[in-house]
Amino acid sequence: MISTWGRTAVRALRGQSAPVTYGLMAVCCLLFVIGPASGLNPAYGTGDALLAAQRAYFARWGVVPVELFGGAPRAALTPATALFVHGSWVHLLGNMLFLCVFGAMAEERMGHVEFALFYLGCGYLALLGYSAANAESAQTLVGASGAISAVLGAFLFLFPNARVTSLFPFLFFLPLRFPAWVVLPFWATLQWMAAGRAAQGPGVAYLAHLVGFSLGFVYAWVRHGRTSRVKPPAQAPEGEQQP
Repeated sequence: MISTWGRTAVRALRGQSAPVTYGLMAVCCLLFVIGPASGLNPAYGTGDALLAAQRAYFARWGVVPVELFGGAPRAALTPATALFVHGSWVHLLGNMLFLCVFGAMAEERMGHVEFALFYLGCGYLALLGYSAANAESAQTLVGASGAISAVLGAFLFLFPNARVTSLFPFLFFLPLRFPAWVVLPFWATLQWMAAGRAAQGPGVAYLAHLVGFSLGFVYAWVRHGRTSRVKPPAQAPEGEQQP
Protein backbone atom coordinates (compact mmCIF):
# COMPACT_ATOMS: atom_id res chain seq x y z
CA MET A 1 0.00 0.00 0.00
CA ILE A 2 1.38 3.41 -0.98
CA SER A 3 0.13 6.28 1.16
CA THR A 4 0.50 10.05 0.91
CA TRP A 5 2.99 9.92 3.76
CA GLY A 6 5.00 7.17 2.11
CA ARG A 7 5.33 9.04 -1.17
CA THR A 8 6.40 12.24 0.60
CA ALA A 9 9.02 10.40 2.65
CA VAL A 10 10.43 8.66 -0.44
CA ARG A 11 10.79 11.96 -2.30
CA ALA A 12 12.53 13.51 0.72
CA LEU A 13 14.91 10.60 1.22
CA ARG A 14 15.96 10.84 -2.41
CA GLY A 15 17.26 14.31 -1.60
CA GLN A 16 15.00 16.01 -4.15
CA SER A 17 13.18 18.29 -1.75
CA ALA A 18 15.23 18.81 1.41
CA PRO A 19 18.58 20.46 0.61
CA VAL A 20 18.55 22.49 3.84
CA THR A 21 17.98 19.41 6.00
CA TYR A 22 20.79 17.48 4.35
CA GLY A 23 23.02 20.54 4.30
CA LEU A 24 22.59 20.98 8.07
CA MET A 25 23.38 17.31 8.57
CA ALA A 26 26.50 17.57 6.41
CA VAL A 27 27.79 20.65 8.26
CA CYS A 28 27.22 19.08 11.68
CA CYS A 29 28.94 15.85 10.65
CA LEU A 30 31.89 17.63 9.02
CA LEU A 31 32.49 19.91 12.00
CA PHE A 32 32.31 16.97 14.36
CA VAL A 33 34.78 14.86 12.39
CA ILE A 34 37.38 17.62 12.08
CA GLY A 35 36.87 18.82 15.66
CA PRO A 36 38.35 17.37 18.83
CA ALA A 37 35.22 15.54 20.04
CA SER A 38 35.44 12.85 17.35
CA GLY A 39 38.99 11.87 18.30
CA LEU A 40 39.82 11.48 14.61
CA ASN A 41 41.86 14.65 14.08
CA PRO A 42 45.50 14.03 15.09
CA ALA A 43 46.11 17.77 15.37
CA TYR A 44 44.43 17.74 18.79
CA GLY A 45 46.72 15.05 20.19
CA THR A 46 45.69 12.25 22.53
CA GLY A 47 45.11 11.67 26.23
CA ASP A 48 45.17 14.76 28.42
CA ALA A 49 45.96 17.02 25.47
CA LEU A 50 42.85 15.84 23.65
CA LEU A 51 40.67 16.31 26.72
CA ALA A 52 41.99 19.85 27.17
CA ALA A 53 41.33 20.61 23.51
CA GLN A 54 37.76 19.31 23.84
CA ARG A 55 37.07 21.47 26.89
CA ALA A 56 38.44 24.55 25.16
CA TYR A 57 36.47 23.80 21.99
CA PHE A 58 33.17 23.40 23.82
CA ALA A 59 33.81 26.50 25.94
CA ARG A 60 34.50 28.56 22.83
CA TRP A 61 31.57 27.45 20.67
CA GLY A 62 29.03 26.22 23.22
CA VAL A 63 26.62 28.12 25.46
CA VAL A 64 27.72 28.91 29.01
CA PRO A 65 24.66 30.46 30.71
CA VAL A 66 26.56 32.47 33.28
CA GLU A 67 28.61 34.07 30.50
CA LEU A 68 25.60 34.60 28.25
CA PHE A 69 23.82 36.66 30.89
CA GLY A 70 26.99 38.10 32.36
CA GLY A 71 27.68 40.38 29.43
CA ALA A 72 30.56 38.50 27.78
CA PRO A 73 30.96 40.17 24.34
CA ARG A 74 30.94 37.04 22.15
CA ALA A 75 28.47 35.07 24.26
CA ALA A 76 25.40 36.35 22.37
CA LEU A 77 26.47 34.31 19.34
CA THR A 78 26.96 31.04 21.16
CA PRO A 79 23.30 29.87 21.04
CA ALA A 80 23.77 29.84 17.25
CA THR A 81 27.22 28.25 17.10
CA ALA A 82 26.30 25.61 19.68
CA LEU A 83 23.69 24.20 17.27
CA PHE A 84 26.51 22.80 15.13
CA VAL A 85 28.64 21.32 17.92
CA HIS A 86 28.13 17.82 19.36
CA GLY A 87 29.79 16.17 22.30
CA SER A 88 30.05 12.54 21.16
CA TRP A 89 29.28 10.14 18.35
CA VAL A 90 26.06 9.04 20.07
CA HIS A 91 24.99 12.66 20.52
CA LEU A 92 25.66 13.45 16.86
CA LEU A 93 24.10 10.34 15.33
CA GLY A 94 20.98 10.52 17.48
CA ASN A 95 20.33 14.14 16.51
CA MET A 96 21.04 13.53 12.83
CA LEU A 97 18.66 10.58 12.76
CA PHE A 98 15.81 12.70 14.11
CA LEU A 99 16.66 15.56 11.75
CA CYS A 100 16.72 13.23 8.75
CA VAL A 101 13.43 11.53 9.58
CA PHE A 102 11.39 14.61 10.49
CA GLY A 103 13.24 17.53 8.90
CA ALA A 104 12.85 16.51 5.26
CA MET A 105 9.04 16.46 5.31
CA ALA A 106 8.84 19.67 7.38
CA GLU A 107 11.17 21.43 4.96
CA GLU A 108 9.17 20.26 1.95
CA ARG A 109 6.01 21.69 3.52
CA MET A 110 7.54 25.00 4.71
CA GLY A 111 9.92 25.71 1.86
CA HIS A 112 13.70 25.83 1.99
CA VAL A 113 14.33 29.42 3.12
CA GLU A 114 11.57 29.42 5.72
CA PHE A 115 12.71 26.09 7.11
CA ALA A 116 16.32 27.29 7.44
CA LEU A 117 15.25 30.44 9.31
CA PHE A 118 12.81 28.43 11.42
CA TYR A 119 15.48 25.89 12.39
CA LEU A 120 18.09 28.49 13.33
CA GLY A 121 15.66 30.83 15.08
CA CYS A 122 13.92 28.19 17.17
CA GLY A 123 17.24 26.51 17.97
CA TYR A 124 18.65 29.81 19.20
CA LEU A 125 15.59 30.56 21.34
CA ALA A 126 15.53 27.04 22.79
CA LEU A 127 19.11 27.35 24.03
CA LEU A 128 18.40 30.89 25.22
CA GLY A 129 15.39 29.66 27.20
CA TYR A 130 17.40 26.90 28.84
CA SER A 131 20.17 29.35 29.71
CA ALA A 132 17.69 31.82 31.23
CA ALA A 133 16.37 29.09 33.54
CA ASN A 134 19.94 28.15 34.54
CA ALA A 135 21.50 31.61 34.45
CA GLU A 136 24.03 30.84 37.20
CA SER A 137 25.31 27.66 35.56
CA ALA A 138 28.86 27.46 34.24
CA GLN A 139 28.20 24.15 32.46
CA THR A 140 28.66 24.26 28.70
CA LEU A 141 25.71 23.34 26.49
CA VAL A 142 26.16 22.12 22.91
CA GLY A 143 24.07 20.32 20.32
CA ALA A 144 21.20 20.73 17.87
CA SER A 145 18.59 19.14 20.13
CA GLY A 146 16.65 22.37 20.71
CA ALA A 147 16.34 23.07 16.98
CA ILE A 148 15.45 19.46 16.18
CA SER A 149 12.83 19.48 18.93
CA ALA A 150 11.30 22.50 17.18
CA VAL A 151 11.19 20.44 13.98
CA LEU A 152 9.32 17.71 15.89
CA GLY A 153 6.81 20.24 17.19
CA ALA A 154 6.18 21.61 13.71
CA PHE A 155 5.92 18.09 12.31
CA LEU A 156 3.28 17.22 14.89
CA PHE A 157 1.08 20.09 13.72
CA LEU A 158 1.72 19.69 9.99
CA PHE A 159 1.53 15.89 9.82
CA PRO A 160 -0.46 14.69 12.86
CA ASN A 161 -1.54 11.44 11.20
CA ALA A 162 1.81 10.50 9.69
CA ARG A 163 2.87 7.04 10.80
CA VAL A 164 6.09 6.96 12.83
CA THR A 165 7.98 3.74 13.57
CA SER A 166 8.94 3.74 17.25
CA LEU A 167 10.80 1.52 19.70
CA PHE A 168 9.48 1.42 23.27
CA PRO A 169 11.61 -0.25 25.99
CA PHE A 170 8.55 -1.42 27.96
CA LEU A 171 7.31 -3.17 24.80
CA PHE A 172 10.58 -5.08 24.42
CA PHE A 173 11.82 -2.65 21.72
CA LEU A 174 9.36 -3.99 19.15
CA PRO A 175 9.21 -1.68 16.10
CA LEU A 176 5.62 -0.39 16.14
CA ARG A 177 4.00 2.25 13.96
CA PHE A 178 1.86 4.95 15.56
CA PRO A 179 0.49 8.29 14.35
CA ALA A 180 2.65 11.34 15.08
CA TRP A 181 -0.09 12.68 17.37
CA VAL A 182 0.58 9.69 19.66
CA VAL A 183 4.37 9.41 19.43
CA LEU A 184 5.45 13.05 19.62
CA PRO A 185 3.30 14.15 22.60
CA PHE A 186 4.53 11.00 24.39
CA TRP A 187 8.13 12.05 23.62
CA ALA A 188 7.43 15.59 24.88
CA THR A 189 5.94 14.20 28.09
CA LEU A 190 9.10 12.17 28.70
CA GLN A 191 11.17 15.34 28.24
CA TRP A 192 8.99 17.20 30.71
CA MET A 193 9.30 14.42 33.29
CA ALA A 194 13.07 14.26 32.79
CA ALA A 195 13.36 18.05 33.10
CA GLY A 196 11.59 17.86 36.46
CA ARG A 197 13.99 15.20 37.72
CA ALA A 198 16.95 17.29 36.53
CA ALA A 199 15.81 20.38 38.43
CA GLN A 200 18.67 20.10 40.92
CA GLY A 201 21.16 21.12 38.25
CA PRO A 202 21.70 21.14 34.48
CA GLY A 203 22.67 17.96 32.71
CA VAL A 204 21.00 16.91 29.48
CA ALA A 205 19.13 20.03 28.34
CA TYR A 206 15.62 18.61 28.57
CA LEU A 207 14.23 22.10 29.10
CA ALA A 208 15.75 23.19 25.77
CA HIS A 209 13.94 20.25 24.15
CA LEU A 210 10.62 21.38 25.63
CA VAL A 211 11.15 25.02 24.67
CA GLY A 212 12.09 24.04 21.12
CA PHE A 213 9.16 21.62 20.76
CA SER A 214 6.68 24.24 21.99
CA LEU A 215 8.10 26.93 19.72
CA GLY A 216 7.96 24.64 16.70
CA PHE A 217 4.35 23.63 17.31
CA VAL A 218 3.18 27.20 17.94
CA TYR A 219 5.06 28.50 14.89
CA ALA A 220 3.48 25.90 12.60
CA TRP A 221 0.06 26.60 14.10
CA VAL A 222 0.33 30.37 13.57
CA ARG A 223 2.12 30.33 10.24
CA HIS A 224 0.60 27.29 8.55
CA GLY A 225 -2.63 26.72 10.42
CA ARG A 226 -4.95 27.38 7.49
CA THR A 227 -3.03 26.41 4.38
CA SER A 228 -0.33 23.81 4.96
CA ARG A 229 -1.84 21.08 7.06
CA VAL A 230 -1.89 17.95 4.91
CA LYS A 231 -5.03 15.81 4.83
CA PRO A 232 -5.37 12.33 3.29
CA PRO A 233 -7.12 12.45 -0.11
CA ALA A 234 -10.83 11.63 -0.22
CA GLN A 235 -10.21 9.11 -2.99
CA ALA A 236 -7.00 7.21 -3.71
CA PRO A 237 -5.55 7.61 -7.23
CA GLU A 238 -6.26 4.82 -9.67
CA GLY A 239 -4.22 1.71 -8.98
CA GLU A 240 -3.61 2.56 -5.31
CA GLN A 241 -5.44 1.60 -2.17
CA GLN A 242 -6.95 4.14 0.18
CA PRO A 243 -4.48 4.72 3.09
